[in-house]
Amino acid sequence: HVQLVESGGGSVQAGGTLRLSCAASGQSYSRYDDWCMAWFRQAPGKERDGVAAIDNDGSTTYADSVKGRFTIPRDNAKNTLYLEMNSLKPEDTAMYYCAAVRGSMTAIQALDFMTRGIGYRGQGTQVTVS
Repeated sequence: HVQLVESGGGSVQAGGTLRLSCAASGQSYSRYDDWCMAWFRQAPGKERDGVAAIDNDGSTTYADSVKGRFTIPRDNAKNTLYLEMNSLKPEDTAMYYCAAVRGSMTAIQALDFMTRGIGYRGQGTQVTVS
């Protein structure tokens, strides 16, 4: 079992920045390179939207809507995943979830799997941009 705990959400004005964190723990998470991780978001009344993912080798992928504005660094020593969000827009408003899936796959595959609900996810952290 893996536990994922997100933090760092909040309310910001358009153009602002936020950094979300996701702390991973659990006996199954003993080897970070066994796991791909991702962020997805969901706004009220809308479907899940994959935001970004990082695979076992550290390769990343981003949704077109966030390319150039968001990055997904991963601190393996701290078992922590981040989502650094710049130039935030009102359309970025959503609940943001961290997710993890075990296995070897590309970042694109990982983002697709986790956005569809495969793997573990945290409870979410709200981001509101006005």
